[in-house]
Amino acid sequence: MVVRQESAERADRIFHALADATRREIVALTLAGEYSVSDLARRFPMSFAAVQKHVAVLEQAGLVTKERRGREQRVRGSADSLREAHRLLDQLADVWRGRIDRIGTILADPDPDPDPVSDPIADAGAHLDPRDGKEHCHDRDRRPEES
Repeated sequence: MVVRQESAERADRIFHALADATRREIVALTLAGEYSVSDLARRFPMSFAAVQKHVAVLEQAGLVTKERRGREQRVRGSADSLREAHRLLDQLADVWRGRIDRIGTILADPDPDPDPVSDPIADAGAHLDPRDGKEHCHDRDRRPEES
């Protein structure tokens, strides 16, 4: 169970990181080549600190790695993490395809002759016949002087 929890938390971090358009663009850039954080900051209409925060989120998700070289922080994309995200999406697609197939099977094969004894709608209507002499729900709602 611990392995599944860790896997779910990792998936949450990956998909949270990829939910932002700027971060997706940073991943795409850094998969094609290595960039310094300063180079990335010049490409976006935001502060250096904002780009640093985006890179930090991507790094925590494992989608990029940072390496210090002298005064620069070099950022490189991780294709392995993107493959993992793709694998997780494939698993979700398989789950939903199975559910849709089961719904299709249910809709394609309805029971043409339901058993009226076990039919809750038929059972509910049976006790509402005023000719059977039993108390009915509408009788309980009447005041005594109306009877």
